[in-house]
Amino acid sequence: MTKSRFERGLIDRIRLHVMPTQRFKTFSISLYAGLPLAEDTVTSVALIPFVLRRGTASTPETIAFRERLDDLYGAGFGFDVYKRGDAQIVQFRMDVINDRFVSSEQPLLSSSLKLLGEVLTEPAMEAGLLRSKYVDAEKDTLRKRLEAIINDKIRYAAERCLEEMCQDEPYRLHPLGKLDAIDAITPQSLTDSYQQWLSQASFDLYVVGDTTLEEVKNLVSQAFQMKGGKPSSYTLPAVQKPDREVRTIIEKMDVSQGKLNMGLRINTSYGDDDYPAALMYNGILGGYPHSKLFLNVREKASLAYYAASRLDGHKGICTIQSGIEIENFDRATEIIQQQLESMRSGSYSDLEMNQTKAMIANHLREIQDSANEMIGFDFNAILSGRERTAEQLMEQVQSVTAEQIAAVARKTELDTIYFLRDEKEG
Repeated sequence: MTKSRFERGLIDRIRLHVMPTQRFKTFSISLYAGLPLAEDTVTSVALIPFVLRRGTASTPETIAFRERLDDLYGAGFGFDVYKRGDAQIVQFRMDVINDRFVSSEQPLLSSSLKLLGEVLTEPAMEAGLLRSKYVDAEKDTLRKRLEAIINDKIRYAAERCLEEMCQDEPYRLHPLGKLDAIDAITPQSLTDSYQQWLSQASFDLYVVGDTTLEEVKNLVSQAFQMKGGKPSSYTLPAVQKPDREVRTIIEKMDVSQGKLNMGLRINTSYGDDDYPAALMYNGILGGYPHSKLFLNVREKASLAYYAASRLDGHKGICTIQSGIEIENFDRATEIIQQQLESMRSGSYSDLEMNQTKAMIANHLREIQDSANEMIGFDFNAILSGRERTAEQLMEQVQSVTAEQIAAVARKTELDTIYFLRDEKEG
């Protein structure tokens, strides 16, 4: 595995993370902007990057903006909006080829950072507001994204389970916001939200490629017109379980297949010493094809079309997703809970332990083959306050014992059972 490391710096409110390396033929750039999830801002913040990607002050028309990317030898440009813990994260990404491999008349890293700086701080405006035609068009785009979740019943059930489980916490909010909040957004209100977001968000800029920290510092200081001030930091979310009984939520819709989801509080976060054991817990429970859920619920009992688990280490939540025949709700719930009890007892075979460690190790090795994956992994340290390299995490996972996994299992508590079923009586 590579021994390359990120070097750190600071320009105004932007934390810089630069990995000088000649392993890749491109420069990979990621800018993270994070704010706490909040009901009154989540929808407008989600809409901001959709509008910003349409144009800048110097290239206000979308066609001209795309031509500018083409002039950078087809540089890739995109964004994501997601949540980690109780934070809403907007991530802008750029990939541009290293100048050494093309005959470019302009320094491509410099030009790419200049473009990204303009996207962030110098968007296309009219009369001092974000352009109304972009705001209106991207409101429709965001609306369709949220409607697509409702139409995808697997995703819908997963989101509804989290919404019910975290009903009194910011984590209940979807990072793309709320459908019923879109119509009220205007160019004026979105411009106000954009300016507030720009002044309050936590900014982390990553660059991986054949460059240096000093070069990136100089380029960023010229490219990003940010006002002064100290960089914001992320607040760690509470991961402890609320003191309440297990809640069962049954929702009826026009579906032919039931979606049975369960929310677990594992009471362990990314920054904790037992996080490697939590990774193993999730892997053995439902993270891989050899897991207990897959083998016992889907294969042996033939009760589920799919059965898996997913871990959000920043929030300390593990969720179980399964698709079942509606009449099998009681039996499927029983067998899934049997797997949770089996995890608490520490009854893991050598095969389960070895296969899970191998799967996690393979994933961590694959991170080293992708600049963007390395960036994403390192950003975990910013969110959690715990710096841990992929190599260190791999070593920690390899040393996890069955008793350490069982200890995580014993403090893991079932919080919410959510079942999406048909509208028939019963």
